[in-house]
Amino acid sequence: MSLYGTMRTGVSGMNAQANRLSTVAENIANSSTTGYKRASTEFSSMILPSSNGSYNSGGVQTSVRYSISDQGSTTYTTSGSDLAIDGDGFFIVQGANGQEYLTRAGAFVQDDAGNLVNAAGFTLMGYEYEAGVDPTVVVNGFDGLTEVNLASEGLSAAGSTAGAMGANLPSGAANGDVSTTSLIVYDSQGNTRILDFNYTKLADNQWELEIIDRTSALSLGTATLDFDTDGVLTTSPASLTLDPTGAGLNPISGTGAILNDIVIDFSETTQLGTSFTPDGGEIDGNAPSKVSGYQIDTDGVVYIKYANGELEPRYRIALANVQSPDKLVPESGNVYSQGVDSGVIVTGFAGSGSFGEIISGALESSNVDIADELTSMIESQRNYTANSKVFQTGSELLEVLVNLKR
Repeated sequence: MSLYGTMRTGVSGMNAQANRLSTVAENIANSSTTGYKRASTEFSSMILPSSNGSYNSGGVQTSVRYSISDQGSTTYTTSGSDLAIDGDGFFIVQGANGQEYLTRAGAFVQDDAGNLVNAAGFTLMGYEYEAGVDPTVVVNGFDGLTEVNLASEGLSAAGSTAGAMGANLPSGAANGDVSTTSLIVYDSQGNTRILDFNYTKLADNQWELEIIDRTSALSLGTATLDFDTDGVLTTSPASLTLDPTGAGLNPISGTGAILNDIVIDFSETTQLGTSFTPDGGEIDGNAPSKVSGYQIDTDGVVYIKYANGELEPRYRIALANVQSPDKLVPESGNVYSQGVDSGVIVTGFAGSGSFGEIISGALESSNVDIADELTSMIESQRNYTANSKVFQTGSELLEVLVNLKR
């Protein structure tokens, strides 16, 4: 047995326990950090060759493991820009150096430019979104991502391009009888226009629909509506494209605006033995309205909300994941970068594939258990003391050996 080896073994044990205490200290310090994942110290033995007559004590080495895949509890907040992921995946954020990272820390707020940034200053990334059309995801990279920006753009108006009007036409009406209803639409500057829908009975099971701009009295389009003996519409296609320019309406006098070509769907029209009953109609577009806020749904679609209640989709938040999340490399700011053993980063959307859903108005808490950490602290303290006793004993034996010469 080597006394020096015994002392080195004691030092090795003290260093290992010091490393464990370091991870415990970091965990306790970050027990309130949003999305923080606890670190733990793993021990493995170091064996030295020994002969039959003597034993050479080895030592212990440590490695740090992060419980990144262990989800923390969800706490709810009053901020719609606070985001948590219920399930697998990470938010993709960008640092000041332009580098993308992964994080579970979703405490995002708007900066002075309107970008969503978290407490460490990393900017949330996503794809620009068009209503009804999912963005194209680059599955194995971050190309195409852009900063999620909620800056107000002041007033916003949109001209109408599509609508619908359904009605029941009275089958007992006389030829030449006219039934009328109306629909409000929007021109290119958000001004309202009233369109009158005039239904004139031509013959049994046949009506004419004429749509007229009330202000100018110009006819924007006509269609013949045919019905079968059950009163079901047989006209195909069951839609009419209004042509304001061809009718001489554009540009609209006194405003300089135009009324877009509008596709009107009348497929819900019927002819039954009851009174004329319009269904109220539908139309897209909107009058000028201020941005009043935003909403984020569980699929990660970011909507701009206007004062008139309209919601306009702007972005879809991107998520990313790897095959071995616990092997990601932690970086300052509670973010992670790809590691050698973590696997390839795969991107996608919340609610698709293996990705979890996004919860707006919530945050993921740290997965640190203070009781476990304090227990580990006491264990490390006792073990450190015991290893110091091994060193002290080796030192005393060495002193006895030296004193044999006296």
